[in-house]
Order: sequence, then structure tokens, then C-alpha cells
Amino acid sequence: MTGRGMLDGRIALVTGGCGGAGRAICDRFDAEGAHVYAGDLSAAGSLGDASGHGTFVRLDVTSEADVQAAIALIEEKHGRLDVLVNAAGIELELTVEETTLDQWNRIMAINVTGTFLASKYALPLLRRSASDGGNPSIINFGSYDGFIADPKLAAYCATKGAVHALTKAMACDHGPEGIRVNAICPGYIDTPMLAQFVPDGVDPEAARAEASAVHPLRTIGTPTDMANLVNWLASDEARYATGQLWVLDGGISAQVQQMRF
Repeated sequence: MTGRGMLDGRIALVTGGCGGAGRAICDRFDAEGAHVYAGDLSAAGSLGDASGHGTFVRLDVTSEADVQAAIALIEEKHGRLDVLVNAAGIELELTVEETTLDQWNRIMAINVTGTFLASKYALPLLRRSASDGGNPSIINFGSYDGFIADPKLAAYCATKGAVHALTKAMACDHGPEGIRVNAICPGYIDTPMLAQFVPDGVDPEAARAEASAVHPLRTIGTPTDMANLVNWLASDEARYATGQLWVLDGGISAQVQQMRF
């Protein structure tokens, strides 16, 4: 933690905090002066190393006991929570017909139920922050795939649509308590999740160039881009922002499919 920043003195919990996007958010929160807890299955996360910022807390978002334990730890040490980021998530590249019930239940448990559980048990500590004059914020991870669809992402699209609706519902329910709830909706972001989307046998650099070319900005996003938006939504600058789905996709969802000549 260095100097004063936009989140100076705030207490934050980031689920999936040791993955690509989650780690970038933890790093940014740390740089902005927050005390951040990185909740994940392991400190190495999806990046395979444990060099990220934040205090690691083991957290399986599908486990009610794990979520309760993480919140209890934060309550014991700080007595409040100012920011919850529900970044934990997985992707499943199958059609509905190809998806097994176990696979459907697993992606729903992580992407949707995990968001529900973390929010449910964080709310009392967020409410305490609001009563103390804070500006508490929940930031969920939606996707542009909650608005439109990529092929063979049926279950993933369904989970993100659910997160979008849950975000709006929580914003309505808890806005009167001073708790803001938003979702960021990324498109193509350079994370391990995007890398797994590249078909076997396709050159990763060629795939990256192709993905960049279909965006109006001619580039894909980075975890830092996501962290920048999340940081703003967590800050006092966003005090009037709630119940919104913030699309961060380089403009790809603003255009129709382009013909190539």
C-alpha cells in the first residue's frame, strides 16, 4: 500500500482475485491505498504463480461455508467491508445439446451462485460501511455475452444474463441503504479464459490478430483496462452510478458483422 489513492483506507474483497482480471484488480486496489483480500482456490490462481498483491484467503465461491468464513475473517479484522468484486468465473465452450447437466450446474454454481453467496454474506458489512459514512460498492462480472452471444457459449451466456439481472435487482433493493451495485461487461480481454477459446491447432498470435481486427479499436482489452473501470466504480467518483451494466468491449458490440473483400 503506497500513499493516498482513490481507495485509501478501504477494505475490499475480490473473488477470483488470483486470476488474470482479479489479480489486476487487486494490484490496482493495492496501489490506490485499499486493503484488499484476494479470494481464490489457491494463491497461484489461473496465472500459475503467487506474486499478486493483496492478502490471500482461500475461497471456493460455490461453498457457503467458505464464503461465510472469508466474510467472518474480514469482520474480525476490520469490522466492515467497503468493496466487493465478484470476479470469479469460468467459461464453457459447448452448445446446449453438448452440455451435460453436471457441466451446467457447475458453471451456474461458480458464475451465478458464487455471485449470490458472496453478495448475500457481504451485505451486512457493506451496510455497516454505509452507516459509517462510507460509499460501499458491489461490482459484478457480467459480459457482453450477456447481451449478445458467441457461438458455443450457451451456458456461459445464460450465466452472464443472470448476473446482469441480479445486478439490477440488488441495486434496487440495497440502494436505499447506500450500497451501490454495478456490473462490468467485458468483451475480448487478454486473459487465460480468452486463451482457452482459441481452437486447437490455431496459432495463438494469428488468433490474437484476427480478434483484434474485428474490433473498431483494432485491439483486444487487457486486465488493466478492466481494473481501471472497476477501480472507478469502487471510488467516490462513481457515487451516483448504480444498477448499470458497463460494457467494456472495444466497440465490438456496437457494430454489425463486417463483410470482408
